[in-house]
Amino acid sequence: MLRVLRRLEARGEVRGGRFVGGFSGEQYALPEAIGLLRAVRREAPAGELFAVSGADPLNLVGIVTVGELVPALATNRVLYRDGIPVVVQEGGAKGERYLTDLASDERQALKAALVRRRPAPLVRAYLGKR
Repeated sequence: MLRVLRRLEARGEVRGGRFVGGFSGEQYALPEAIGLLRAVRREAPAGELFAVSGADPLNLVGIVTVGELVPALATNRVLYRDGIPVVVQEGGAKGERYLTDLASDERQALKAALVRRRPAPLVRAYLGKR
């Protein structure tokens, strides 16, 4: 894989460098992705919450981030705030594990967001909901 990426870089099809901090090894990105990564870095945090199943490929807790691995089970859930994991629920309703220090009122709001299941935007549009 590395040999192919280096060839693509030599042809100018991808860019090599250090784009995301905290990770070792060579990193490659499409040229148009560089500007998008810089734009994300400059944005102020919006507080956007996003919950995924433990079986979802976006469950990168313990793989990309520091901390314990969250098993890839459908009963597990991970809540991200602005792309950073903040709460993990393992084994259904056994309880939550908070990955950052939070106030008690903030914990309640995040817990509610963790268990709330909204349909994806395309499904909502199909169902006629906003």
